[in-house]
Amino acid sequence: MTKLWDKGYSLNPLIEDFTVGRDYVIDRRLIYYDCVASQAHTEMLGEIGILTKSEVQSLLRELDGIIRLNKNGQFVIEKEQEDCHTAIENHLTKKLGDLGKKIHTGRSRNDQIAAALRLYYKDKLTDCINETKKLIGVIKKFIQKYQEIQLPGYTHMRKAMPSSVSLWAGSFIESMNDNLKSLKLAYHLTDCSPLGSGAGFGVPLNVDSNFVAHRLGFKRVFKNPLYVQNTRGKLEATILHSLGQVMFDLNKIASDLILFSMPEFGFFILPDEFCTGSSIMPQKKNPDVLELLRGQYHIITSYEYAVKQSTANLISGYNRDFQLTKEPTMEGLETTIKNLLVAQLLFTQLSVNKERCEEAMTEELYATESVYTLIKNGVPFRDAYTQVAKKIAKESEGNKHHNKK
Repeated sequence: MTKLWDKGYSLNPLIEDFTVGRDYVIDRRLIYYDCVASQAHTEMLGEIGILTKSEVQSLLRELDGIIRLNKNGQFVIEKEQEDCHTAIENHLTKKLGDLGKKIHTGRSRNDQIAAALRLYYKDKLTDCINETKKLIGVIKKFIQKYQEIQLPGYTHMRKAMPSSVSLWAGSFIESMNDNLKSLKLAYHLTDCSPLGSGAGFGVPLNVDSNFVAHRLGFKRVFKNPLYVQNTRGKLEATILHSLGQVMFDLNKIASDLILFSMPEFGFFILPDEFCTGSSIMPQKKNPDVLELLRGQYHIITSYEYAVKQSTANLISGYNRDFQLTKEPTMEGLETTIKNLLVAQLLFTQLSVNKERCEEAMTEELYATESVYTLIKNGVPFRDAYTQVAKKIAKESEGNKHHNKK
């Protein structure tokens, strides 16, 4: 099998295994996107006279064939091929002979992988944006159902002031709207075509980068070819940071519900089909789904950290370290989408125990309100605060004395 960089010698098997890593597995997700980008590139080569019309049609047809094979799970990337680019070009050469060897004209693997990744990232970011919007809609319906129910608000994990289901759930709607801005920024930065930049220094051929960008649905084209490579790692870290903002909210939702669905609180009720059991304790119904929802925020932030650390301190231009950014970014996107789907299902099935919430609305929650009642009657804030504090302390002492009896 021919490698795209073949120089007529073989790599040491251990070195080959080390340098290929998991790319030949990871790149299965990129086959479709690499084919689509290759089709746009092929059409451009036809437009500038490098390929004839019949050559363009043959390549487009065969690339469509690879897309179909991939969809049916029949297109394989061998480890020796290293990545999807090599597997695709080898297939084209096997099917079309010398014509297959022409498709890499005006391209480097560097701008080729950047294009495939950006197309993949755009699709997955679109999914994240859409699923975040759906979650907002589901939470709105949850609020409509339970908005009148009050429950305690907490600071320092102690009762503080009156709150409500509407206030609690509504905070996540507002936050998710901010998250959408972050996701859309990541999408905007991704929506730039790298094709035509070659290995980071352009190509000695009059390629039409705007033609390719238009065919692929990119909004714009990079002006500086070196910056294409310098965005590697920087773009992925931005994407993962935006995903982390979504996952941060899901983490807090999960943390709240784990606590407040405990029998000791009982404010929220998880359906049985959301809970697992214990292998030894017959009574247990465990909120495993919430614990995983809570924990996966840390997985996403670890991906962001890994990407930033693996691409820092590199000189300008392509460095093989960039290979290490693909998998964590892909996993981060797909994990976030899955978690958003779980959160949507959660809010459609979650219920509120009105009676337990009302029982928890004890007198101390209204202390601040008592302060402001005094203020409205002309008492200075600090004096009102002190009066209410003394009253609460006296009542607390009286309750202790009563309990001892």
